[in-house]
Amino acid sequence: MQKWAKPFILIGMFITAYLLILAWQKDYGHVAADAVTAPVAQTAQPASVDIPSTSAVATATPAPNSDVPPVAVSTPAALPVVVAPTAASNQGLITIQTEIYRLQIDPKGGDVVRAELLNHLHADSKQPFVLLEQGPGRVYTAQSGLVGADGPDAAATGRPLYKSAQTTYSLAAGQQTLDIPLTFDAPNGVQIVKNFHITQGQYPVVVSYKIINRGTAPWHGQMFGQVKRDNSVDPSKSNQGMMGMATFMGGAWGAPEKLYNKLKFDNFQKEALNTTVKGGWVAVLQHYFVTAWVPDANTSALLSSRVSGNDNFIGFTAPLMTVAPGTEQNVSATLYVGPKVQANLKPLANGLEQTVDYGWLWPIAQLLFIGLQYIHGFLGNWGWSIILLTILVKMVLFPLSAKSYRSMAKMKVIAPEMQRLKEEHGEDRMRFSQEMMALYKKEGVNPLSGCLPILLQMPIFMSLYFVFMESVELRNAPWIGWITDLSSMDHWFVLPLIMGATMFFQQALNPQPADPMQAKMMRLMPIVFTVFMLWFPSGLVLYWIVNNLLTIVQQKYVNRQIERSYQATAS
Repeated sequence: MQKWAKPFILIGMFITAYLLILAWQKDYGHVAADAVTAPVAQTAQPASVDIPSTSAVATATPAPNSDVPPVAVSTPAALPVVVAPTAASNQGLITIQTEIYRLQIDPKGGDVVRAELLNHLHADSKQPFVLLEQGPGRVYTAQSGLVGADGPDAAATGRPLYKSAQTTYSLAAGQQTLDIPLTFDAPNGVQIVKNFHITQGQYPVVVSYKIINRGTAPWHGQMFGQVKRDNSVDPSKSNQGMMGMATFMGGAWGAPEKLYNKLKFDNFQKEALNTTVKGGWVAVLQHYFVTAWVPDANTSALLSSRVSGNDNFIGFTAPLMTVAPGTEQNVSATLYVGPKVQANLKPLANGLEQTVDYGWLWPIAQLLFIGLQYIHGFLGNWGWSIILLTILVKMVLFPLSAKSYRSMAKMKVIAPEMQRLKEEHGEDRMRFSQEMMALYKKEGVNPLSGCLPILLQMPIFMSLYFVFMESVELRNAPWIGWITDLSSMDHWFVLPLIMGATMFFQQALNPQPADPMQAKMMRLMPIVFTVFMLWFPSGLVLYWIVNNLLTIVQQKYVNRQIERSYQATAS
């Protein structure tokens, strides 16, 4: 049985990798049945479908003396007067531009209906990647508003029409922050100022509401924030690596006791999210990018999901606010629309950085990514960083692999003696096995130790696959020549062919199996793995090539040492 161990492990590695693809596709891939066809133009729906239900609002109402911030009471005369802008009520979208994104806000409701990421381009057109948009082909927006007894966002009347002093905003040279105030004057004497606070070079946007009550009755309402997305296909699906495998697209949420939870669009209604947490978040994920709402961590908010028509909603509802006449009150939340960069997400909420989903091998993958990122800080090229990381990993594992290399080298040296025993004992397999084991014991050879390098590489190989599929830092990252995106397959298949050649030469250094069937299987392995690697991310294939080359060098060195040792003993 020992002689079959290595081929079985190689086959097991192949099957495990293939099953990993199928499992990922089942767990994370989400393409609605109607999404594989051309998108169908959507008809206008009543405004009420975008408003959280009254029951959801009521659930979030806190008990007296709860987390509702205290209201600063002042006299009506002391209230600031915000002059209503003179912009026409039928104004177009409001555009905000910084060095990293271009946002468009619809005055009807004040929702973010388009987001172009200027530092993340499409590989083919070199145009900014559009994350949020609202059109006949796709609906993906970030919505927020005020609901409740006096909230202007009501199912009956629809969304409020905000006014803005101008339709275009941008950060001037040297300007670090910018506020974009939108105003709405309610008929009950309440003025609402919805403000977008942005910071130069940062993706988070603080969305706040100031409720100024100049009326005669208390104002009651709650803030909500939600992400609205239809079932259209992930725009970056075509670049998702081997065999068109899809990464997870759907909802996610977090709470202090459950930091990261995924929720497929199919389950938004069947397993609807409905929980009140303090310090939570909600998001919609797709390959490399995320849109998330983070409510005030000091208050309890209701996290919920629902489905309306073709649209999926996941969001939060903040606690009830009561604004007495002659007073004002503020409420805010943070909106993140951008790439899944752990350093950007972690400060916003606990668990939000885990949307960079490295799967069940997260500890190893995270360690490898940190090392890769650190090396990239010096070299400035992800391809060369992968090569150096491979060398370092190989050096770390060499003490564990050296014993295996020596055992394989000894097996190659004693191969003539093995052949003699086979010829001497002929068909007596039991006697041959006994003599073979005696020879192994005499020479200090462990035939199973040859499997150790493969076993050590399997979790690293799988972890790196998750790193290449999930780390937006490697998106469109070039190496040399024709390799313009290390996160996608090599369309010229040069690297997979080189990998197959290195695997063939690596096998040539090892003792050939005595069994003809086993020897035939071993010869087929380079071909099988070459075909399999054709669809892997080119960065991962590069890692395997460098790993094979280093193994060849190490094995040749050990083989030469063992041969010299045996020659010295024989003389």
